[in-house]
Amino acid sequence: MRIIVSIVVASLVTACSAPSAGPEPSLAPRAAEAIDPRIPIPAEVPAGPADQALASQLADLVAQARSGIAAFEARRSNADRLAANAGPMASESWVAAQQALSLLVEQYGVTTQVAANIDELGASRLESQRWIRPADQKAISSAAAEVAAIGDAQAGAIDRLKEQLAN
Repeated sequence: MRIIVSIVVASLVTACSAPSAGPEPSLAPRAAEAIDPRIPIPAEVPAGPADQALASQLADLVAQARSGIAAFEARRSNADRLAANAGPMASESWVAAQQALSLLVEQYGVTTQVAANIDELGASRLESQRWIRPADQKAISSAAAEVAAIGDAQAGAIDRLKEQLAN
């Protein structure tokens, strides 16, 4: 038994000290590491107007968001009135105010959908063309900012009513 154990130990020690089967890998830079991964920046950025099709789509989306303002304001007025007259939580008047608030949130969904559609226009253009021309980017940013301003005002009104009904 001792002989078997000593043979196994000797073979393990020999295996650990044996040279590797091939040359060690070089630590020198490889050919792929010599390639500059940065995207070259063009010396001159193409100027010009925004793409007409994109500008038309953006104008339609902004008009859709603007047209929803009147409906939102009408629903907000009703929700304000019902919230001002709401009784304690779970009362009939409080439930009516909550329902009006739900209708207000539904109308806010029109604005958030328009904002998502504007983002989708930019993303799809970026995906298909691998970049967005500066004029197109400016048009997308302008439309997104206008819709965001509408959405921020609407979200503020909703938050205020939620807070009022929570008390």
